[in-house]
Amino acid sequence: MAKSKVIYTCSNCGATSPKWIGKCPQCGDWNTYEEEVLVDKKKTNAIVAQAQATEVFSIEEVPLLQEIRLTTVSEEFNRVFGGGIVSGSVNLVAGEPGIGKSTLLLQIALAYEGKILYFSGEESLSQISLRAKRIRQNTNPQCLFSNEKDLSKVLATVKAHNVKLVVIDSIQTISHENSEFLVGSIPQMKEATQAIIDFAKTNNVAFILIGHINKDGQVAGPKVLEHMVDAVFQFEGDKHYFYRLLRPLKNRFGSTNEVAVYEMLDNGLREVINPSEFLVPDHLTESGIAIASVVEGSRSFFIEVQALVTPAVYSAPQRTVTGYDTKRLNMLLSVLEKRLKLRFSSKDVFLNIVGGLRVNDTAIDLAVVVALASSFFDKPIAAENCFMGEVGLAGEIRPVKRIDTRLGDLKKYKFSTVFLPKQLTDDQVKQQNSLFVVKRINEIIKQLFR
Repeated sequence: MAKSKVIYTCSNCGATSPKWIGKCPQCGDWNTYEEEVLVDKKKTNAIVAQAQATEVFSIEEVPLLQEIRLTTVSEEFNRVFGGGIVSGSVNLVAGEPGIGKSTLLLQIALAYEGKILYFSGEESLSQISLRAKRIRQNTNPQCLFSNEKDLSKVLATVKAHNVKLVVIDSIQTISHENSEFLVGSIPQMKEATQAIIDFAKTNNVAFILIGHINKDGQVAGPKVLEHMVDAVFQFEGDKHYFYRLLRPLKNRFGSTNEVAVYEMLDNGLREVINPSEFLVPDHLTESGIAIASVVEGSRSFFIEVQALVTPAVYSAPQRTVTGYDTKRLNMLLSVLEKRLKLRFSSKDVFLNIVGGLRVNDTAIDLAVVVALASSFFDKPIAAENCFMGEVGLAGEIRPVKRIDTRLGDLKKYKFSTVFLPKQLTDDQVKQQNSLFVVKRINEIIKQLFR
């Protein structure tokens, strides 16, 4: 007979303990440990002897199935999903509270050209109706809504209406009748998600689950749901700004390098096909501002990098960063001090990526260095200049990825000079008069400020 034992699991980070403790040693939260009963299903030799061997296949014997994708009216949404939502897949969209997850999925559902079910466990139908009237005038009559939270009834409703696309807002509100744990707990979410995955694969129905995140920015129930579902998407952005990014963290059916940009308006989210038009100013008249080329997925766009260098007020200089890696900023400041003898150790440094965007592309290093030097010397940079290049510890300008994509988009804008590393042939440089090749940071600083 199977034996059972009790463990305690942190509802915030997923850490386990053989006994209940008040403070989680991993995430530091209090009163987050919940009881979970585990059944020991160790197989004895007798059980193994009674079991029948399963049938196995070679890869040539496995039949190929045609991949069916459900496309929405949002080109950005389709592109991030890899060309559309794969039929029979289970996808998780996570983000901070109030960032716009429900608004995005409601817009997608209302504009979907086909039958779709939207289950909301967090809003009443009247609240959804008010939101729908605010964000869209013409709605899809085949978009059906429900407040059902019981998973068995949810799946029965999906089967009864014969739909191929379902939105659940959110997975934390769904209850599984066979689970003894609280709604929203990690064991409850695991069981509910596994039941949804089994139903989706059997009935060829695509699900989009909305999920919460914890205080560290991770999907609630760390890596538990992410490992189970087919795709995970992070909907991110600063609530004080208008721009939102839909970024894939995992995608079994497409690339994880794509990104969709949206603008939050009074009547909902609007697709931003060309982010450069909003992220790059028309005129740069102040010091500490530089334009950088960024590649996200299959496209590139330009952003504004702002830096402010002032005398330190306190004994320990401040380093305040928004939208950029703080450790990388400290590295670049050390390079400037070592290679150019610029004394940043006695300065407060503030760095900002305009628009509330979070950029991980190392190709903006050169723009960051130039913006810092511009503010340090208090000399503005011409608005017609653009910078791309990774900066190494020796002060060298290293090659960047997707240089052809970056240069292709330069034709849309009137940049008089583009500073880039030595990774093109001399003939390619000569074909474009605006290109200026730099090998080290001292060359570009001398060219711009001395």
